[in-house]
Amino acid sequence: MLTKEILQALKGYTASMQKDVTFVVQTGEHSKRNELVEFLSGVASVSDKITLEGRDTDGVLRSPVSFLIEADGEDTGIRFSGVPGGHEFNSLILALLHSSGTALKVDENVQNIVKGVNEPLHFEVFISLSCHNCPDVVQALNQFALLNPNITSEMIDGGVYPKLIEERDIQGVPSVYLNGELFANGKVDASTLIDKLLERDPSLKEANKGKSMPLQDVTVIGGGPAGVSAAIYSARKGLKVTIVADRFGGQVKDTMGIENLISVSKTTGPELVGNLLTHMKDYEITLKEHVKVENIERGDIKVVALSSGEEIRTRTIIVATGARWRELGVPGEKENVGNGVAYCPHCDGPFFKGKDVAVIGGGNSGIEAALDLAGIVKSVTVFEFMPTLKADEVLVKQAEKRDNVTILRNVATNQIVAENGKVTGIEYKNRETEEVTTLPLAGVFVQIGLVPNSQFMQGVVDMTKHGEIIVDNKCVTSEKGIFAAGDVTTVPYKQIVISMGEGAKASLSAFEYLLQHEVPESEKTA
Repeated sequence: MLTKEILQALKGYTASMQKDVTFVVQTGEHSKRNELVEFLSGVASVSDKITLEGRDTDGVLRSPVSFLIEADGEDTGIRFSGVPGGHEFNSLILALLHSSGTALKVDENVQNIVKGVNEPLHFEVFISLSCHNCPDVVQALNQFALLNPNITSEMIDGGVYPKLIEERDIQGVPSVYLNGELFANGKVDASTLIDKLLERDPSLKEANKGKSMPLQDVTVIGGGPAGVSAAIYSARKGLKVTIVADRFGGQVKDTMGIENLISVSKTTGPELVGNLLTHMKDYEITLKEHVKVENIERGDIKVVALSSGEEIRTRTIIVATGARWRELGVPGEKENVGNGVAYCPHCDGPFFKGKDVAVIGGGNSGIEAALDLAGIVKSVTVFEFMPTLKADEVLVKQAEKRDNVTILRNVATNQIVAENGKVTGIEYKNRETEEVTTLPLAGVFVQIGLVPNSQFMQGVVDMTKHGEIIVDNKCVTSEKGIFAAGDVTTVPYKQIVISMGEGAKASLSAFEYLLQHEVPESEKTA
C-alpha cells in the first residue's frame, strides 16, 4: 500500500516535525488489525519522531482496528476507526503533521469560533474510502479537535463496521454524528459544520464581532474557477484582494473526469482545485474559507458581513459563487437525503452495491452517473423528463451498450417512496399515456442540473426568475461596483473554461471601475 515513492515523500513532509507523535492502536483481535499495524508501521518508519504502540485504551477506542494520535504524550482528540487508505490517506498525514506542530491553515476567525466551544463534543464521521468529499469533513473536524480539547473526532470506515452502518441506517456519506445523534449528512463541508455549531450556540461568533480587515480593492465571493481567476487577475494588477469561499473549489471539486479544459487533456476536479490553490498562492491574496456572506451593505465603500462575525470593507465586489445541484422538489426527496436519495454517485454508489437504483436526469451528468453506477449496482434506470436525451451521443451509446442500464424517456417523477426510513421505490408517470408506475429500488441519484448560489444577493442586484445574476458583456451588474462571473450569472454554457474567462473579464472590469472612482482618504480609514 505504501510504495517507495510515497515513503520518500513522507520523509520530506515529516522532516520538520516539532513534536513526537504516537499512533496508539487498541489491543485485541480483529481480521484487519494486522493490516492496520503494518500500514501505520510503514508511516512511522519515515521519522524517528513517529512511534507506534499497542495499548488497552479502556474503552476510548472503538475496536482493535482503531487508533488515536498523541503528540508529546498528550491525546490530540483525533481517532481513526479503520485503515485510512484511499482518499483518507491525506487525512491521516495532515493529522500527523498538524499534531506535530505544523500550523493549521484555518482562518483566525473560524478558529475563534471553534476555540469558544466549552462543552464536550464527540464527532463521528462515517466515510467510504471511495468518497472524495469525505476527507474534507474528516480533516476539518480533526483540526477542530486540535484547536479545542473539548472536541474529539473519529473517522469510521463503513466498510469495516457494517453492523454499525446497519444499526444507524446509514445510506450515504459523509454522515456526521455528534454525541451519538445525527448532526449532518449528505452534502456536508466545513462551512456546514461551522454553521451548525453556530446554530447550537450563536454566542460563538461574539469573539469576532466588530472585527474588520483593512479596506480591500476587490472582494471576490466564491472559490471556484471563476472566483480564483478573478482573484488572480486582480492581484496581478497590484490590488488588495480577498476571496471568500465557503468551500474552496466549489462544484468543480465534485467532478471526477474533466477532459474539456483546453491544454489539459485530462484531469479531475480535486486535481484542478489543487492547481487553482497553488496558482493563487503565488500572489498576495487573502483567503477567507469555510465562511459565508450573510449581508452586503451597498455604497461607494461596500461592507460584506461574514457568518464568522467579521466584516470586510471593500471598493468592489465580484460575485462568483457558482451553482449547486438542483433538487427534484417531489415528496420523499428531502426527507430521505442520506437514506436512499443522493446527489453524488462517486460518494454514495458503493452503498448500493448489488441493488437497483435510479438516476434522474438524461443530460451528461445523468448518463455519466449511470455509467459509473453500472459497474457497482445490480441495475440502473435513467429517468428523463423530455422525449429525447440531452447527453452527448457518445455517452448515450455507451449507456445503451450496458445490459444493466435502462433508459426511460418522457417520464415525470411523482414521488420517492420510502418505508421505515429507507427508499423502496419511485413513482413516475408516462407523460404520453398518463400511466402511473411504481418501480421498486433502493436508491435515487438526482442529476437534473444546477441552481445558482445567489440567495444572499437578493435585493442587492437584479436577477432572473431563475436566480441568475443579470450581467452585461463586461460582467457589470445593476449595482455600481458589483460585478459577477461564472455559473451564477446569465452567461450561457456553464463550463469551467468559460467561467475562468468570465472571472478574468470581471476582474478587468473591476479594475477599470477602480481607475474611474477614487476613494477619499477619509473613507479609506472610516
